[in-house]
Parts: sequence; structure tokens; C-alpha cells
Amino acid sequence: MTTELDHLATLAGQGRISRRDFLGRAAALGVSAALATTLAGKAFAQTPVKGGTIKAGLQGGESTNSLDPALNLNQVTYSFGKQWGEYLVRLTPDNKLENLIAEEIGASSDAKTWTIKVRDGIEFHNGKTVTAEDIAATIERHADEKSKSGALGVLKNIKTVKASGKEVIVTLGDADADFPYLMADYHLPIQPNGGKDDPSAGISAGPYKVTVNQPGVRHGGERFANYWRGDKAGHADQIEIIVINDATARLAALQGGQVHMINRVEPKVVDLVKRIPGVSIENVLGKGYYPFNMFCDTAPFDNNDLRMALKLAIDRNEMLEKILRGYGSVGNDFPINEAYPLFSADIEQRKFDPEKAAALYKKSGHSGSIVLRTSDVAFPGAVDAAQLYQQSCAKAGIKIEIKREPGDGYWSEVWNKQPFSLSYWGGRATQDQMYSTGYVSTADWNDTRFKRPEFDKMLFVARGELDQAKRKAIYHDMAVLMRDEGGLIVPFFNQFIDAAATNKIGGFAKSPIGEMMDGYALNECWLAA
Repeated sequence: MTTELDHLATLAGQGRISRRDFLGRAAALGVSAALATTLAGKAFAQTPVKGGTIKAGLQGGESTNSLDPALNLNQVTYSFGKQWGEYLVRLTPDNKLENLIAEEIGASSDAKTWTIKVRDGIEFHNGKTVTAEDIAATIERHADEKSKSGALGVLKNIKTVKASGKEVIVTLGDADADFPYLMADYHLPIQPNGGKDDPSAGISAGPYKVTVNQPGVRHGGERFANYWRGDKAGHADQIEIIVINDATARLAALQGGQVHMINRVEPKVVDLVKRIPGVSIENVLGKGYYPFNMFCDTAPFDNNDLRMALKLAIDRNEMLEKILRGYGSVGNDFPINEAYPLFSADIEQRKFDPEKAAALYKKSGHSGSIVLRTSDVAFPGAVDAAQLYQQSCAKAGIKIEIKREPGDGYWSEVWNKQPFSLSYWGGRATQDQMYSTGYVSTADWNDTRFKRPEFDKMLFVARGELDQAKRKAIYHDMAVLMRDEGGLIVPFFNQFIDAAATNKIGGFAKSPIGEMMDGYALNECWLAA
């Protein structure tokens, strides 16, 4: 309920709901009339202020980054894309859809044909009006089999895309009741002609126009005067992202006033940050998780006995306590937690079992050390996590050799290329989208090389199943299959831990969808008067 109240407060502060609506929705959440009135007074007092420059110090930028949204794969490109890009829809903190460029999205009775109605009067940064043709071209580009888009996995079900007047008609191969949620994927800002002419031009219809693009260093934008939602976003005259991959330097920049907000606060320093005057910790549990990825098709990880040994050799409770300091929850070797509506809570929780791990390791026939790659940029505490895992594996007679990789180039040269490495995922809107992006056999982002026809078949059946109980049962079986035979080790689901100088900016609101208000912090916050 706290997350939903935070979302209501944000909507109120941004003028997106009336006071009456705020009180009504608060009452529906079980909030007393007296408390709702008090909360409304605080929420509506947060009036956005225009002007100035808001700066963020973010971890997760590399010199190899591109403005092509198809290639977005780290926090900096993710957040910057939300400043210049505009989407068909977006996810709200309560996991519902808010229409943006799409005025409405409707389906045929069999959920195979979807019609997107385009909102009138939205302008690209180059002065051209957003049309149905631009939307169709955007979807086509990312759904092309030759595309390197991170959204390709969730778009493979699309058979045809056609613009017709002010509408876009999308035909699917299999029924998919979740199709509108796929359009919220952060790789899919609408671009002129879909970005086919120049995908890295940084042109869309978002609140800021790109003015600075120095990959691995800094990115900036100036307010787009003709942004269609100018009363609700784009409050600062300019925004700037400074790439600060070092956690200590990032915190120092916030404390010294060089930036107004930072991401990826390390759990071990949260209590220290809480004591900094004028700074607040903004933490929230969502769908994000920090995995250890094994390639199922690469020796020695192509042996399931070895994979299971490595899963049983991790002490999840110790890892949660020592690495995340409790700012998260224990994982169970599949990418879904209770934040998803159709999560199955009855799947047995895997526990640390060094004796069974040792027996399975011996059974696998492998000998010698196993190389695990890690980096400071993988996730907060990733190097310490690798070392802690090395110690727990030793109790099972498994020797782990840690290879610490440089941050610059980790996402382009290590993740999804090396057979055993640490990573992070931010989660997705639905279970279907999560599995389709990273675990279906044909997904470009299948970073465990888990390729099982029966798993794929279950995913496709669940996608078209409108009976939620039957759909949940299918997802249960998929989770068990991945847990027991996949290449994914999920020791924990993380909290997003940001920090903001709330004495200098207003409007910062937590979102379980992603860090930095799901990437929208720079354009929905404002400098305090």
C-alpha cells in the first residue's frame, strides 16, 4: 500500500489527478479520511517549479554506449533514453499501463490482432508530427530478425505491422493478452521512421532534446519547448547525467552538491548516507535481481549435475545479510518473485547444502577450478559477492577462481559472452515479458543459453491463456523447470537504492519498476524554489 500511496502522491504533485480523485483512491486503499486529507495536503503542496539544471551521478555507463535505443543495456542508457525518448505506454508504480503516444490500445476477441490509436498533435524533436507510420516502423525495426535490439525477444510473436490512417494494426502469431505491456519496453521509444534512417540520432518526442552525448562520461539535454506533456514533465531547463561508476565517488558527488541524485547506493553505506543532512535514501523492493549466469551449452556448465552443485553451494541467507544488508529478499533460481501477480509461492525454497553440492560435483566428473567473472559495475557488492560465494563453494570442495573485470566494457565484452559471470536484471512488466526477453530459446539476451523446446512451448501456451488460474499453473511449471535445470543462480532479489538531495529537488518518488523512478527522475523532479 505504501508504494501505491507514493504513486498517488507523485500524480498529485505533478497535477495528474484531482484532489477528489486522490481522496477516493486513498480511501479505496483503506486509508482513513483524516490521514488521507493530511496526505493530500502534503501531496498537492508539491507544485513543480520550472527552471535550472538537474544533475544525476549514475553508475552503469561505458565508452561503447550508443544512443540507438535498440542497444540500451545499462543504467545510463536506460535513464537517458527516458529523457529524450517518448513511448507508446509506460508502466506506473502499481504495475498498470498509462497511455502516452498511444491514445488507446484494443484487441480482437482472440487477442491476436491489436489496434493502436495514435494520439494527435505529438511532435518529434525535428519538428515532424508523430504518425502511425513512425510507430509501425519503430516496431518493425526492433522486431526484425536481423535486429540486435534488446526487445527482439518479446517481439518475435509479431507477424505483421501495418499503419492505417491514425491507427497501427499489429497481428500476432499466437494470442497474447499482455501485448500492450510489451510496448513499455525501454528499448522502444518512437523515432522518426522508426529510427531506420539514423537510429543513433537521439530524436524522439520526449521532454528533452539531446545536447551532449559523451559515452562513458556525460549526457545532457535541454527542455523540448513543444513537448506535449510539458505541464507534467520536463521541469528543469536542462538535465545532465554524469557517469560515475565508482560508488565512493558517486556518493561524494552527491554529498558535495555536484549532483542532485545518484543510483546504486551500496547497502553497506546506507546507514551512513541517512545521516547526511538534506539527503534521503529512496529504497524500494521490486522485480530486480542479481544473478550468477552459467551458459548451459558451454563446458563444464553443460552438465546439469555441475549446475545443480553450484546452485546448492551458495548460502543465500548469508549472501543477503552480508552483501545486501537485508535490502532485498532471497531468490530461488528463477527470475520471478512476489512482485509479479501470478507468482507461485508454493515452490520449495532452495537452501545451502554443501554435502549434496559436493556429491553432485563429484558425480559431474569435473575437476579443477571454475572461473567466475565479476566487476564493480555488475551490481553493488558484486566483487564481495563473488568472494563470499568462493568461500561457500570451498565448503563443498568446489574451487572458484575469481576474475575481476574492468567496469568499462563489462556489459559489451563479458556479460552474455563469458560462460560464468555476475549480472543484474531489472525485471519486466509481466512474467511473459521476463521469460521472452531472457530465457526463451531464441532471445538475443538469453544470457544463460537455456534453450528448451518444452519451456518455449509452455511460454507460448501461457501467453494465449486467458484463464488466470491455468496461466499461473503453467508459470509454476516453467519456474520449476528453470530452477532445476536452468543456468540461472538467483541468490537474491535486490531493492533499488537511490539517494536524492531532497532539500534541493522536489517530486522524487519511489518506483518498484526500476531505479531513478523507473528512469523518469530527471524529467519529473524539479529544483526546489
